[in-house]
Amino acid sequence: MEPNESKNRGWENDFYKNGYPQEVIVISDSPTPPPSCLPIQDYAFGRKRTQDTGFQPDLKRQKWNNSNHIMNQSILAFHLFPSQIYNQQHNISPNKINHTHHTITATATATTTTTTTATGTTTTTTTLNRPAEVKTNPFFFIPNNEIIFFCKVFDDKDGHYLVRPNESLTPQYKIMRLLGQGTFGKVVECFDRVRRKFCAIKIIRAIPKYRDASKIEIRVLNTLKQHDPLNLNKCIHLVEWFDHRNHICMVFELLGQSVFDFLKSNQFKPFPQGQIQQLAKQLFTSVAFLHDLKLVHTDLKPENILLVNPPDKQASLSSTDIRLIDFGSATFEKDYHSAVVSTRHYRAPEIILGLGWSYPCDIWSIGCILVEFFTGDALFQTHDNLEHLAMMHSVLGPIPLAMILAANKEAQKFFYKESKKLKYPITKTTRQSKKYVSALKPLSEMIVPNNLHNNCLLDLLTKMLVYEPSQRITARDALRHPFFQIA
Repeated sequence: MEPNESKNRGWENDFYKNGYPQEVIVISDSPTPPPSCLPIQDYAFGRKRTQDTGFQPDLKRQKWNNSNHIMNQSILAFHLFPSQIYNQQHNISPNKINHTHHTITATATATTTTTTTATGTTTTTTTLNRPAEVKTNPFFFIPNNEIIFFCKVFDDKDGHYLVRPNESLTPQYKIMRLLGQGTFGKVVECFDRVRRKFCAIKIIRAIPKYRDASKIEIRVLNTLKQHDPLNLNKCIHLVEWFDHRNHICMVFELLGQSVFDFLKSNQFKPFPQGQIQQLAKQLFTSVAFLHDLKLVHTDLKPENILLVNPPDKQASLSSTDIRLIDFGSATFEKDYHSAVVSTRHYRAPEIILGLGWSYPCDIWSIGCILVEFFTGDALFQTHDNLEHLAMMHSVLGPIPLAMILAANKEAQKFFYKESKKLKYPITKTTRQSKKYVSALKPLSEMIVPNNLHNNCLLDLLTKMLVYEPSQRITARDALRHPFFQIA
């Protein structure tokens, strides 16, 4: 036996003079530091390790073809990890060793080769064979032919990206905070390390239907930017997009809060007359631009109108400059039209009646938005089709007979067969619903025409909130209305 080997063996015998440990204590509330699926850090020793190294020995000091050193590695691994014998005795699955990361097990095999030289020296070499499917992944090698993988989780069970502030989304973009979340995915504020500025990134859920919808949205956004490079029409511009970990990511300029959030922060106080005029003009400008491009937005609402600049300290608007956002539901006139579009409160009657829809449905939505700017409250606060039609009846009068007769079978149930009058209330109608619908006032009583501003606004709204879509004013014609000529 070599002197060094004798010294090492003597150290082991002295250290384990009372026998090798028979049990391992696992502290469940002290999880291992979280490694990632990229080349990982050696948290125990603080040095970088390549993918193929794992917990193999330092080849400069030890060799795999020496049985004594193989035993030394087994002792090291015995202290670092629960052995397979311990797991079997205590009925613990290897998949339960780590509680915060996904764990995958695979089997490694060992091949022993014996070589005899010309001088009669015999050398025995043991080679560890890793499964081919895991050679490119970071792993820890554990005795007893067991391999455990630790992979960082990036998505939740619904396909949403897990936002972790101060982590890098990509090398270029650092996540600062979550701005909002919807069915489509999440919007985060990021710092662009290349452009040296903050931006907003829309991270689409890793679900096929949402990925497909996002590609349509990108097509729409590219069309808007192509036809309005200077952004004179107040529609948000796409800076760039990329596919990251199966998430479509769209980069936009960072804007202020939505008009809805501003109303909410001000206890839903109405906008001043001058600001209603300025907001309405910009909104009509954006929608007219979309309609010229044969596009229907289909989801106009205060949440999708962003203020460019934040309010001042007194929570008042120093600037009414806005951007129209969320073109995820925007549809080209020649493309397929889904049966139901628009958020409930801003949905046009032709959609509820199943008569199809086109550009006029956007005009109806703007009409509802302008009333909300004036009163501070949504015009039709409901989540039921019948109640929605009853509210329209209270504010705008009865629905035209021609539209009732042309309605689909589902919508026909809302009317009496003989008289074609609205079948409201019904036995299932709640007392609260009856009270709310009966309390609604006609439009002329909501916006009392006691001054020039109100008179012109009411006239514009009566041309927008028309039941028959073909009779509604267009966005271009609305911009020529006297309401926008008031100084």
